[in-house]
Amino acid sequence: PGKECNLSYLTSEYIGHQIQFADDMQEFTKFPTKTGRRSLSRSISQSSTDSYSSAASYTDSSDDEVSPREKQQTNSKGSSNFCVKNIKQAEFGRREIEIAEQDMSALISLRKRAQGEKPLAGAKIVGCTHITAQTAVLIETLCALGAQCRWSACNIYSTQNEVAAALAEAGVAVFAWKGESEDDFWWCIDRCVNMDGWQANMILDDGGDLTHWVYKKYPNVFKKIRGIVEESVTGVHRLYQLSKAGKLCVPAMNVNDSVTKQKFDNLYCCRESILDGLKRTTDVMFGGKQVVVCGYGEVGKGCCAALKALGAIVYITEIDPICALQACMDGFRVVKLNEVIRQVDVVITCTGNKNVVTREHLDRMKNSCIVCNMGHSNTEIDVTSLRTPELTWERVRSQVDHVIWPDGKRVVLLAEGRLLNLSCSTVPTFVLSITATTQALALIELYNAPDGRYKQDVYLLPKKMDEYVASLHLPSFDAHLTELTDDQAKYLGLNKNGPFKPNYYR
Repeated sequence: PGKECNLSYLTSEYIGHQIQFADDMQEFTKFPTKTGRRSLSRSISQSSTDSYSSAASYTDSSDDEVSPREKQQTNSKGSSNFCVKNIKQAEFGRREIEIAEQDMSALISLRKRAQGEKPLAGAKIVGCTHITAQTAVLIETLCALGAQCRWSACNIYSTQNEVAAALAEAGVAVFAWKGESEDDFWWCIDRCVNMDGWQANMILDDGGDLTHWVYKKYPNVFKKIRGIVEESVTGVHRLYQLSKAGKLCVPAMNVNDSVTKQKFDNLYCCRESILDGLKRTTDVMFGGKQVVVCGYGEVGKGCCAALKALGAIVYITEIDPICALQACMDGFRVVKLNEVIRQVDVVITCTGNKNVVTREHLDRMKNSCIVCNMGHSNTEIDVTSLRTPELTWERVRSQVDHVIWPDGKRVVLLAEGRLLNLSCSTVPTFVLSITATTQALALIELYNAPDGRYKQDVYLLPKKMDEYVASLHLPSFDAHLTELTDDQAKYLGLNKNGPFKPNYYR
């Protein structure tokens, strides 16, 4: 009945059995609206760009000083429906996208399987994510499946200019460049949403800023959205706040808490990219260094595993006794930040909260302490408190500032407290393929769901879809799944084809 999204045709050539999504098409398991202490991260009125930024000085010295907003650029087809740093970089960006495609085989397979039926035909998706080669593969997959896309960046430092140019050359309305100002950031989002003759009916967000902007500035557009897909802790908190206040008038998909996002992107991506970002910016050696990691969620676990492997002495701060106990069992000391702030060499935040590192902490740090953030938003380190007359800011290199106290003490601040890995380095392509595939399937499901299947609430992906996404990535490892016998399946009370875990399993 209705226009159901039948994804089973996508699966038959990748795994040895048919996955029947129709068998599991009951409503996605709702995540409890009461999310506890961790939901206190930010109010809906706050954004990922709250604090002061000297973004203009972050652009490379080779870049010209003219704002992209003031340039008249057209692509080879004569279109000017974009705003990027330099459209002439498109060929370079295309090569980067092609490299990313080679390690995102599952997403490319999904594209090939589904582009015949065009399950997103008629979808008008407005997106706000990091604009990287990996995201470009997702955007072009959505277009291949029939969608029209308009895109902006969720972080003022993470855009790869050449990739944005390649997308613009391909006809995607992209508005983003590395080193945007605060005003540029919101201008780009507004240009994506506000276009005569085009109205978005789907939102793909990372951090909640796009959803916040549409909700506040374009309430009539917001009410007509068919679904929101959100992939960050911060953005999910904001959706739950809207839902709790009775103001969420469209169904939303919490991709962040899907197993294939949380256990892979958050954990493995950060495990590999934390060291990359720190070494590119500071050339620090970690053997014997004392590091405090604030937060032992999936991001914190990934960071700690990498630091420990290089011989760092790692401390953990936590508010959650379960995460704290996990840290203890993994061999880390759980402390309060005040207890170690004078002695540590590196401070890394990954909580999703605000004011985790305050001016008082910064004042007590030792000389040359490195301070950075691995959470989505720039609220975790109180950078605004450092913009005072008695402190001197010295630019060392792109994304690296020395903040100098009157007595000569220096603190090394990376990316002005914004997301370290995507601001200062790159991230592993393969693990992003997992997240991107999950996002694509969530968009397909919400867009094609018949009226009434999803209420005005926040939903989780069913475990069956999580397992499907994982199965698409197993061929890259030449992994061979064991199949249950009929007797074994009966003993466990499972369907031989899954799902193999209950929906509440995380």
